[in-house]
Formats: sequence, C-alpha cells, structure tokens
Amino acid sequence: MDGMSDSPAERLQPLTPEEEAVVRSLGRVMYVLPRTIDADMVGEHQLPLTEYTALRNLSEAPGRQMRMSELAGACQLSLSGMTRTINRLESQGLVERVRTAEDARGWNAVLTDAGLARLEESWPSHLAAVRRRFLDHFTGMDLVELARAFQRVGTAGEPSAAR
Repeated sequence: MDGMSDSPAERLQPLTPEEEAVVRSLGRVMYVLPRTIDADMVGEHQLPLTEYTALRNLSEAPGRQMRMSELAGACQLSLSGMTRTINRLESQGLVERVRTAEDARGWNAVLTDAGLARLEESWPSHLAAVRRRFLDHFTGMDLVELARAFQRVGTAGEPSAAR
C-alpha cells in the first residue's frame, strides 16, 4: 500500500477539464523547458544546460567535488550520461576525475578553477533564459506556494514520502 488515504474509487475519478489542462501542460513544460533553455545558452555560446547543471552542482558541493553516481542523481542523468558529460568537461579542463578516498573503485568529479570561472561566465545566460522561458510566466502568482507544490510532487515518489 502506498500510504495514501484515498479510496480506489476516489483515485479513479476522471480529470476535470482544468486538471486535464494542467497535466497536459506540465508534460509539455517538462519536454520543452530544458530544450529551450539549452538552445538559448548554446545560442549565446555558453555551456549546454547539462554541462551547466553539472558544474553548478559541483560548485555547491563540499570541496567542489561529488561522487559520479551522486552527481548523476543530482543532475537527473543516468551514470552513463553523466560520464559522457564529465568526459566533455574534462576535455575542456573544467573538471577532473579523482579516485574517491573511501574506496579504490569509485570516482569523484572535481570542479577546477577554470570550471568555476566558466560556470560564472555562463550564469547570466542561464539566468536570462530561466527568467524568459519560465519565471516570467508566473508574474503575480504566489511563487512560495507554487514552489511548495512542486516540492511535494518532486518528493512524492521518494521512499521517505510514503508514510
């Protein structure tokens, strides 16, 4: 059982037209938003969104480093997708890979000074794209409540969410 108090009949209620519109719109946003932000950034000769996200996560991590599997999770990529991203960043001198201190099998991605500088250089393009493509569409809305709703949806499938 998933811990929800709704009866099966309540969960099978057809969607209202408003609910259907939200669900369909969200699907479109999930598809379009990352692609448009990426296209904006690449069009301005900045980092692709996947690389920007990896560098941002590394910049926020202790010692500017993360285990590859943790970085993949934080970037919502498969481990193989993260490896390809880190390969590209490493070839540009923006990231280095080092063995983890905990075991000889694991690898950490480490943000270099050049990587931090490239992240800082790309930040204005990312900010402009996020505002233009996403936040500007929520003018006048309660962003605190919207963020809470997104957080609830984003954590609903996590093991700690089922109580």
